[in-house]
Amino acid sequence: MMAEFELFFKKSVWKDFRQIPKKDLKKILKKIEELGREPRPSGCEKLTGTEKYRIRHGKYRVIYSVQENELTVWVVKMGTLVKK
Repeated sequence: MMAEFELFFKKSVWKDFRQIPKKDLKKILKKIEELGREPRPSGCEKLTGTEKYRIRHGKYRVIYSVQENELTVWVVKMGTLVKK
C-alpha cells in the first residue's frame, strides 16, 4: 500500500475558495482530499515547464505540486477556467 500524502494549502487558496459556490466547493475539496491517497490521479495534467499539476472539476481547476520525498501535496492555486 502506498503512503498517504499530507495536504497543505497556500494561504491565498483560502481566498480563492470563498468565490466558489458551496455545492461545487464540496466536490472540489473531495477531489483535493483524494490527492492525499493518489497525488497523480487519471485526468491530472502536468503543467509545462514546472513541477506542478492540474486537476479539473467542471469549470474549476486546482493547481498543486507533489513533494515525493516529503510525502506532501501543496495546493497552490484554485481558479476558474477562462474561456477566450
